[in-house]
Amino acid sequence: MFRRRPYKIGLALSGGGARGFAHLGALYALEELGIRPDIVAGVSAGSIAATLYGSGLKPMEIMRCFMKARFWDFCEINMPSAGFFTMNGFQEFMKENLLVKRLEDCPTPTVVCATDLDHCVPVQWRQGTIAPRVMASCCMPVVFKPIVIDGVHYVDGGVLHNVPAWAIRNETSHLIGINVSPQTKPQRTSGNIIDVASRSFHLMSRNNAENDIKLCDTIVSVDSIADMGVFTLKEKERMFKSGYYATKKALADSPLLKSSFSIL
Repeated sequence: MFRRRPYKIGLALSGGGARGFAHLGALYALEELGIRPDIVAGVSAGSIAATLYGSGLKPMEIMRCFMKARFWDFCEINMPSAGFFTMNGFQEFMKENLLVKRLEDCPTPTVVCATDLDHCVPVQWRQGTIAPRVMASCCMPVVFKPIVIDGVHYVDGGVLHNVPAWAIRNETSHLIGINVSPQTKPQRTSGNIIDVASRSFHLMSRNNAENDIKLCDTIVSVDSIADMGVFTLKEKERMFKSGYYATKKALADSPLLKSSFSIL
């Protein structure tokens, strides 16, 4: 006998830095297809899209929030004892644009995933103030200074799970995963410490995503943006369109588009 799961459709949004704009294109495609997630989980860049969307903003509204954004609008140089940059500007951006301030107040149930650096375990938040938790979820080690919440140090959720399927798999009848951090195309690294840290992190997170990808019923892999840098904010429209078309293609024959789909 199957246990009835509380949510029909779940959505797991991966990390990927600036490639996260592809999540907005994916969300736009889902809306066009008439697919509305009942719960959404995000890690790193995916947590930004998840919380803004979960708070009630439409994909194009979120896109407009970012249209004039630059990396330096979100980050400040830090004395590199624990990270080269802080994210104070980003925290203010989230506070200004979120329609609610706490996770438990999101109209769509929303889960933010991060890594507890002190205890070496993945964490998921469903309650609490959104902005600092999203900062923690996005905190790439070495590049950014760890975020402290209630005395615990947190870093990017992609350290252990770059696709947060693990957090909501058992609650959803059909889980859609959006992976905007595909196989990196071969290219010579610049050799600077930020590039080495970001590429090393990407290789690690890409590999740890494999098990979570297997947990998804439908996976959307946005392979066309593999050449995009994680801090590149100049090609938002390209990334948005890539997420849109990849989602339309992946869901073309999905059971979610058929009226016969039912909750187990």
